[in-house]
Amino acid sequence: MAGYRKLGRTSSQRKALLRNQVTNLLYHGKIRTTECKAKEVQKIAEKLITVAKKEYKNFEKVEVTAKVPKKDAQGKRIKEVVNGKKVIVYDEVQKEIEKDLPSRLNARRKILAYLYPVTEKPADGRKVRANTKKVDMAALMFNTIAPKYADRNGGYTRIIKLGARKGDGAEEVILELV
Repeated sequence: MAGYRKLGRTSSQRKALLRNQVTNLLYHGKIRTTECKAKEVQKIAEKLITVAKKEYKNFEKVEVTAKVPKKDAQGKRIKEVVNGKKVIVYDEVQKEIEKDLPSRLNARRKILAYLYPVTEKPADGRKVRANTKKVDMAALMFNTIAPKYADRNGGYTRIIKLGARKGDGAEEVILELV
């Protein structure tokens, strides 16, 4: 017997499907899919949550000096003319950042190697290119999902059966984070 379900697809199609569904599950909190796909997605998602849960507190706070461009009243960058060229004027600001320790950095890379990049679209649905922003899925895992399951030993997802699908009779389920 195989250690996984083949889902009637080639290996590259299957991997892409599972990566997409795991990414959507972790980003949205729940997905609607067939029972077989849900069981495969559940395995992968729980492993990724466990990796994030083990390392979510493993960082150190560091003071850094950052250059931030000066801005005028309208929010535009202030420019000065130096040697005939326009140059942006910068302020130096002290910031405190979280620096990953080596084991957390490894966990971050494992998570990012599996999940697809997510771009958040604006709520109004217009200006998709102008107002889109990238979501850091590793930060989402470490900052919101992992602390939620800190005191839980496994069982981070739940499958709720919905019944047969009308078109082909496949068992549909909702897979959600507990």
